[in-house]
Amino acid sequence: MSYVIAYNRPWCRNLSERLEKKTGKNFVAIDNKKDLNRDHLNSINPKHIFFPHWSYIIPEEIFENFNCIIFHMTDLPYGRGGSPLQNLIVRGHTETMISAIQCVKEIDAGPVYLKKPLSLEGCAEEIFIRANQVVERMIIKILKTNPRPAPQTGEVTRFKRRKPEDGNLSGAESMDEIYNYIRMLDAKGYPPAFVRIGDYKLEFSRASRKFDSVLANVKIIREKKNE
Repeated sequence: MSYVIAYNRPWCRNLSERLEKKTGKNFVAIDNKKDLNRDHLNSINPKHIFFPHWSYIIPEEIFENFNCIIFHMTDLPYGRGGSPLQNLIVRGHTETMISAIQCVKEIDAGPVYLKKPLSLEGCAEEIFIRANQVVERMIIKILKTNPRPAPQTGEVTRFKRRKPEDGNLSGAESMDEIYNYIRMLDAKGYPPAFVRIGDYKLEFSRASRKFDSVLANVKIIREKKNE
């Protein structure tokens, strides 16, 4: 019996290898959107396809023919939708739940296998690495206990996927807000928090909160003027 780990972020790269060592089962990694197709999956014949961090819509022909389990960084049905980490932090959350759900047509609306807590302290990359460790333990538990997913209960709250321009610090109203904007975007593959000064764009990373200030690395880029 085989299982698939589908991901598109670097912190998930070794997840399949770790799971193989801990469970003795066969895990196949898919890190390219083109490889998530029915022919390729038929050749693997997985019992489950796990999606620890996948930024694309899962095609209907995939979740209708294979058991797809998504890991979403909110206490569903709170926080359905895109950019869960960033949306949680801007709303003042310091902790959340990772929900393991069955993939269905409606985004993030599938029944829940289990949930586990996650701290939102630190920069985005630190949080994602921590989340990956939690997901690993959740997958092992799913394989051991084979839980039956239960329908989501409670009030539905939806998040909108955040855009690169949403990282503009010019509208920040406090040091805490500046710090949170920088840290919540500080991960590989995410557009960093920034401000513009004339022809220059200043991008920020590695923020630390001090008593009355924020310390951070800054990258200064000269932007091309429109002709």
